[in-house]
Amino acid sequence: MSEDQNDNKGIEKSGVLTQTRPKTKKPSMYKVLMLNDDYTPMDFVVLALKTYFQKSEEEAVQIMLNVHQTGVGLCGVYSFEVAETKVMQVIDHARRNEHPLQCTLEKE
Repeated sequence: MSEDQNDNKGIEKSGVLTQTRPKTKKPSMYKVLMLNDDYTPMDFVVLALKTYFQKSEEEAVQIMLNVHQTGVGLCGVYSFEVAETKVMQVIDHARRNEHPLQCTLEKE
């Protein structure tokens, strides 16, 4: 054996094992939008905003007026599951009360 091979005999090379963590991606957020119609009473819209989106009376009235004047109003921004649930709750509540109120979600 050469001298170089003898020097390395019995010596184990060690390295640092690093574990890379996958980067977690922030979940996409979704806007819940309420759409205007000519039949749903304004007080019903305000009640829905207070009930399903925890808006104060003042906030609910502002959103309702925005829906009435521009055709659409932003109710809130949520994760997909929460947004989808809120949309279904509002539509279900409106149908049970025989109103055509529409709510939808849109990726932010």
